[in-house]
Amino acid sequence: MPVQAPRPDALTTSAPPLLDSLSTAVVLVDRQLSVCYANPASEQLLGQSTRRLVGSALGSAFVHISLNLDLLYDTLNNGHSFTDNDVTIVVHDGHHLTVDVTATPLDLHGSQFALLELKQIDQQKKISKEMQQVAQQQAARDLVRSLAHEIKNPLGGLRGAAQLLEKELPDPQLREFTRIIIEQADRLRKLVDRLLGPQKPTHRAPHNIHMVLEKVRQLMMLDLPPGVTINRDYDPSIPDLPMDPEQIEQAVLNIVKNGVEALAGSGEIRIITRSSNQFTLHGERHRLVAEVRISDSGPGIPPELRDTLFYPMVTTKANGTGLGLSIAQTLVNQHGGRIDCISWPGHTEFTLLLPIRK
Repeated sequence: MPVQAPRPDALTTSAPPLLDSLSTAVVLVDRQLSVCYANPASEQLLGQSTRRLVGSALGSAFVHISLNLDLLYDTLNNGHSFTDNDVTIVVHDGHHLTVDVTATPLDLHGSQFALLELKQIDQQKKISKEMQQVAQQQAARDLVRSLAHEIKNPLGGLRGAAQLLEKELPDPQLREFTRIIIEQADRLRKLVDRLLGPQKPTHRAPHNIHMVLEKVRQLMMLDLPPGVTINRDYDPSIPDLPMDPEQIEQAVLNIVKNGVEALAGSGEIRIITRSSNQFTLHGERHRLVAEVRISDSGPGIPPELRDTLFYPMVTTKANGTGLGLSIAQTLVNQHGGRIDCISWPGHTEFTLLLPIRK
């Protein structure tokens, strides 16, 4: 007679007291990847009650989970343990977290289960990622500057030779070709200048961040596809902050443009402002920081691009230069701030963090 698998509620009520007392978040799933048990630590970590989790399929219990389900099936079918690092989990209230998941096969009452241990790594990942980004971006900027100066010198000579040749040509119709040389040399020079980014020190004075955001919104509304909407949710209590409004406008505009293009004619852009107390930026503690969150409902950023997203020339667009986000990051960094990004299918969010008070 075949052994009948225990019901999820039976597992919940008869769970070993040891699992309930663990500080590590533990979730038990069956062969159908349905949640059979979740201990109190997992309730706290995931922000969901056991009643809501138990009986739900692992995929539908969350808005998004990047866990490798093929490895999980292998654990259930072949008894192989595994660890999946940097797993993104998004719960239904929009809260998201990054965890390391360790799956272990477990035999209970003659049925096979997988015991998932969830360890949150958001804080150390954020610190490590910020340090790595700063080092990599500085190296990339130094490389680009070196290449840009090497390119500029021969471009100047090329343009000057084309101008001299244009004066010596006997047939005016041939000047069309020298014009092309001059135009293309100018185009390359402008591209190099954009790669170098803004180098001039800027004049900063207290400005209202919402006036800058509204100017960006009005500019985008002039050429917004009919199926795209821009919604905003502003915190009016945010005080004026020291900035160059034109530079911050350019940074926000670059991000919003990318979001609109990612929507491919249909979807929503959201611009949200909030303030945070006691926030550390680039190793400095600030009493008050402004958060500008710009999100879109597009397909998300491919995982292979997320670590190099702010590098020059990195783009998913066929005709893109890959300079928009790089310039935005440079402009925000010059204000002592930074840009964070999170993304999963259906949601991409850039957060501009700008210091208000040290």
